[in-house]
Amino acid sequence: MSDHNRDERLQIMLTEEELAALDDWRFARRMPSRAAAVRELLRLGLTSEGVNLADGRSRSRDFGVTDTRPGGPPRSTDGADA
Repeated sequence: MSDHNRDERLQIMLTEEELAALDDWRFARRMPSRAAAVRELLRLGLTSEGVNLADGRSRSRDFGVTDTRPGGPPRSTDGADA
């Protein structure tokens, strides 16, 4: 079980086809629940759009308009980000 607090509930309505696609995807990856599958799909969709999901270790200076290193926020060369 995850150590994240989940204080917000999100309800969505799906067609039979959407639900079947979700279940097929979930079972192929042995996901424990529909909720876990939806969270993973949401995470995948957001990251594919370039949304940086904060992990609690990011600093405000890590978020900028330009990205100077592939795959993540710019890092300083003085080791302060380590």
